[in-house]
Amino acid sequence: MTFTGFPDEGLVFYEGLDADNSKAYWTEHRQDYERYVRAPMQALADELAAEFGPAKLFRPYRDVRFSSDKTPYKTHQGTVLHPEGRGLGSVYVQISADGLFVAGGCWRLEADQVERYRRAVADDLPGGPLAAEVDRLRAAGYTIDGDRLVRMPRGYSADHPRAELLRHKSLHASAEWAPEDWLHGPGALDRVREAWRQFAALNRWLADNVGASTAPPDRRR
Repeated sequence: MTFTGFPDEGLVFYEGLDADNSKAYWTEHRQDYERYVRAPMQALADELAAEFGPAKLFRPYRDVRFSSDKTPYKTHQGTVLHPEGRGLGSVYVQISADGLFVAGGCWRLEADQVERYRRAVADDLPGGPLAAEVDRLRAAGYTIDGDRLVRMPRGYSADHPRAELLRHKSLHASAEWAPEDWLHGPGALDRVREAWRQFAALNRWLADNVGASTAPPDRRR
């Protein structure tokens, strides 16, 4: 299936789900989800696979076991790609009633990864290029975000030239666009492709300087 855009019917489906997040609504409109949301997202992922690799579409159901919010369905369709063999760093795309959202980087670091991340940021040799890449992404219009400490981590000076980055416990870049006519055509593919290319250097830095967690699974947060 060739990607031709995200139909307006998919956004209308999510507007309805925002208003009535119930099994009854889902059952009645399940075909709309499959046709106007999931199928176009799968087509988008398939067209990007040649350059980036296969991506995973998330299930539409929320895990409510440990959440006070018991609404059963996600109000967006997300797709994530973890570059094979890199160990850390991913790219993401999401469609919802609010429009299109893209992101790249890491959303969660284990304790051993945070330690390696901070050592690399503090060192001028790897830390300088990361700061330059973050500045480049900001200048290109991307938002830099991630979990971060209010104060500097222990052992690092508050006047360190990369103090802002040292406070991060995860790091990712993102952009979002409200619904416009281009979203319903193949131009949406071009925006996602360009954003994922822009995130490549950040993901390479994370893979090279942080890498996968070495902590036993039962000791991870």
